[in-house]
Amino acid sequence: MERTLCLIKPDGVQRYLIGEVINRIERKGLQIVGLKMLVLSPELAAQHYAEHVSKPFYSKLVEYITSGPIVALCVQGHRSVTVLRSILGKTDPAEAAPGTIRGDLGLTKGRNIVHASDSVEAAEKEIRLYFNNSELISSKLALLDWIFRED
Repeated sequence: MERTLCLIKPDGVQRYLIGEVINRIERKGLQIVGLKMLVLSPELAAQHYAEHVSKPFYSKLVEYITSGPIVALCVQGHRSVTVLRSILGKTDPAEAAPGTIRGDLGLTKGRNIVHASDSVEAAEKEIRLYFNNSELISSKLALLDWIFRED
């Protein structure tokens, strides 16, 4: 089973969308194995967004992501990186399909509610930024056989 990171960004927290995001993730059949609320320090934000440091939007991104509480989720499941990103929808909510979190609830790229790792490698790195091993709980879901089957 693959793991990935999902962040409910400050706009999602301020708009009381934590439960909605978690509900959609769980209804899909993915398992939340780590969850915490925190306010990102500028240092952690810089580590998380290091690949964007030379881009013109970087300072606004760090300012925004550190502006209030976020919720960090470690999500586990079959192809969780791809599946989670499909649940969230395209980065720009105007281009995100109806039925996705961003398509249903977001309006602009700058306030698009959620972040998700874009690859297995990025997920491994990002999960380590937010969680240590003792904070991740892994147990077999009782319903796993009804959710997942190896094809």
